[in-house]
Amino acid sequence: MAPFGSLLTAMITPFREDGMVDFERTARLANYLVDTGSEGLVVTGTTGESPTLSDVEMIAMYRAVLDAVGDRCHVIAGTGTNDTAHSVELSRKAAEVGVHGLMAVTPYYSRPSQEGIRAHFEAIASSTDLPLIIYNIPSRTGRLVEVETLARLAEHENIVATKDAVEDIGFTSACRQWLPLDFPIYSGADAYTLPIMAVGGVGCISVLSHFAGLNIKRMIEAFTAGDVREAERLHRGLMPLFAAGFMEPNPSPTKAGLTELWEPVGNPRLPLLAAAGETTKAIVEAVGISEAL
Repeated sequence: MAPFGSLLTAMITPFREDGMVDFERTARLANYLVDTGSEGLVVTGTTGESPTLSDVEMIAMYRAVLDAVGDRCHVIAGTGTNDTAHSVELSRKAAEVGVHGLMAVTPYYSRPSQEGIRAHFEAIASSTDLPLIIYNIPSRTGRLVEVETLARLAEHENIVATKDAVEDIGFTSACRQWLPLDFPIYSGADAYTLPIMAVGGVGCISVLSHFAGLNIKRMIEAFTAGDVREAERLHRGLMPLFAAGFMEPNPSPTKAGLTELWEPVGNPRLPLLAAAGETTKAIVEAVGISEAL
């Protein structure tokens, strides 16, 4: 039911002081994330600042993560853009490098119809033999992939799951009702992981697992094992971190927190800015709370 495991991390892209991608630190971060519970890593997704990365940088990121942890976890390439032809080309290049799967976001800005969205995802899915995750995040893309569209996409042999960042449990419940039972729904918003699992989700593609991977995984495993009370306790203890992590647009808070608590990972590329000091302070305090769980 969870083809890539129950906990995946949407990985940030570390930058050097000169703004270039730091591939050595990328490898260290990948190992750190796997050591702290991640069964899969989504590379060059929204959290990885994909809109600001060149294709050359993206392919090099896939190679760096595969070399570091490709034998220890699933490496998923975020290859979706708002240009179908570009998404197809990037997906083929990622497949040639050897990634284990793809994730594609709803095409943004263009505001395509549901038929256009379906054709876009099916073109990407048909371009390689790799399994594809549909990333549904209307707050960023301006378009919801509707339940009926997801159900039609689930018929494609290479489309194997959806990342649900709609932040609407009613929508997720409808998806679980109408999608095939063996079509997994991953939470795409940390605060919604437990609620989504309660209506049939299988886990999450997390941002805050950069700081609390082991406890997020404990929460998922507790719920799966039927220990709902323990899962709720962990969820409540993690909520301060989930809130702090999105005080500013992602990934600015995560990068600031990692620089403070782990290693320097650089500031986001424009148009995103470095997180404010109060955001960094909130992350540090919330990590302390999560570590005491």
